[in-house]
Amino acid sequence: MQADYTPLIKYFERFIQINPQDKIKIIESFRQVRIKKRQFIVQPNFVAAHRNFVVNGAFRSYLVGNEGEDHTIAFAIDDWWITDYNSYIFQRPATMFVVALEDSIIFQIDYNKEKELKAYDHKFETFFRNIAERGLAFYQRRLIANLTQTAEERYRDFEANYPKIIQRVPQYALASFLGMTTEYLSKLRNIRAKKLVEDQLK
Repeated sequence: MQADYTPLIKYFERFIQINPQDKIKIIESFRQVRIKKRQFIVQPNFVAAHRNFVVNGAFRSYLVGNEGEDHTIAFAIDDWWITDYNSYIFQRPATMFVVALEDSIIFQIDYNKEKELKAYDHKFETFFRNIAERGLAFYQRRLIANLTQTAEERYRDFEANYPKIIQRVPQYALASFLGMTTEYLSKLRNIRAKKLVEDQLK
């Protein structure tokens, strides 16, 4: 089946103006890959070979602590990017896993292809800088939330800002991301559901 690059092209057009030749360069630089649920696209001790754009599907990046507990670092669903960025950018062994939570379709670009794309036209440097800045701002907000908010406040804010993710990721993964136990997250969700029912009955 021929790859449909339309979602990827549209994403680029949100940040930069591209012409027909630019579209050809993008298509030449990325390849479409189908990923099965539970399949890993990044694993520790191997260099993260690609930056990954999710066309449809869901992914989780996480690391495993010394006592075997896992810590969710990020999620990615449709129109999001994911990899082990420290590994990909510096071409050193990864420290994280990135695993598919659903059957997914992604577009991958490797390190050298990305360098070639940036060298082809400065606008692509601008594009990748923009998405890097957005990612950095997201991680800063998350760090501040972890330092200043209660677990319930973190859940409430995440639910308000990222409802689609909450609907698609497993409860254990969401609890790990928010820094709470699965049991406590389940309790919070039950309280929220009960309150919604009560509000509807008023």
